[in-house]
Amino acid sequence: MAGRLLGVFAHPDDEVFCMGGCLAKYSRAGASAMVLSLTRGEAGQIRDAGVATRRTLGAVREGELAAACAELGVAATRCLDHRDGTLASIEPELLVKDVIDVIREFRPDVVVTFGSDGAYGHPDHVAASAAATTAVLRLAGEDDPSAPARLYHSHFPRSRVLLGERLAQWLVRLAEQFRGPADFGHALTLFAEESSTLRYASDHIDVQWYPDGLCIVEQGEPASSLYLILSGEVDVMQERLDGSVVRLRTMTSGQFFGELGLAGDRKRTATVVARGSATCLVLAPGEPSAFGGRGEGAVLAGFGAAAQEGASDATTVVDVREFVERKAAAIAAHRSQFPIPVDLVPHDLLMDLYGTEHFVRLHPPPPVESELFPP
Repeated sequence: MAGRLLGVFAHPDDEVFCMGGCLAKYSRAGASAMVLSLTRGEAGQIRDAGVATRRTLGAVREGELAAACAELGVAATRCLDHRDGTLASIEPELLVKDVIDVIREFRPDVVVTFGSDGAYGHPDHVAASAAATTAVLRLAGEDDPSAPARLYHSHFPRSRVLLGERLAQWLVRLAEQFRGPADFGHALTLFAEESSTLRYASDHIDVQWYPDGLCIVEQGEPASSLYLILSGEVDVMQERLDGSVVRLRTMTSGQFFGELGLAGDRKRTATVVARGSATCLVLAPGEPSAFGGRGEGAVLAGFGAAAQEGASDATTVVDVREFVERKAAAIAAHRSQFPIPVDLVPHDLLMDLYGTEHFVRLHPPPPVESELFPP
């Protein structure tokens, strides 16, 4: 394949979530690929203080973009000098000109950028989409010889995948009870939040603090959530038929509870009580209601219905299952934003989340298709 593929985004790391699998797939097939970031992402949150400071973050993220793209087989990356967080306030024509200059230099056949909603409404993402879209359509309208043949918007259809359920099923299959390393809770929290924000998963994500003696889950009530202990300890208690209560075990940070009932779609077999105090990551199918009941008679254990899968407007759905590990490695290369070990998540779950990438073709008007490049 001799085609040329350009991704136009707002920040380093946008490229992985929007089209990381396609970058790996088409690069291996022989296409030349390039990622253009309109900023260096210097206003992003520093999620690993050992990697960057506020003064160095922009340069660090520019380097992370190159490292992530190397994982995907992409050699050409570029970050422009626009300030992170300001794209929506910059004169739009300036951004359009920047994109046109890169298109004329790189001569891509295919351009991919955000959808008009910026994936989840981020103003920088929306501005990047508008600039790239205007640039491509203008060149096409002028019959400019550098005009790309195709323009795609990345698309994130709402998924019914529930991380809590998938993790519970994985946990019950393990030969030994799982306990993650010290940084596991932080990494899984980031992974879950990003998956939910981009609609890869439908879980309600929350971090809850429980004071000493609070019953976090109760024996006999329906199972609806999975818990990961981030700090502190909990006691697992069981009430016997004679009314006596026994302590089965004490659990601490890096351990899950609630997986047995969730994976088996059955009621809780024990009560879990905060010991001292505990903080947990909670993965639930819906947001807790203000009126939900507790105990054996609770119908939904206090949680509303999970988000349903919406109709997808995608014109193009690309199978990238063969490249999921490369995509995960590229995410991990953006360490200042996602200090997530590559092997954090079970392989089957990665396939569920990242095995396909969705796009809407803006130019030319599309039929339904399954590849970015024409046959």
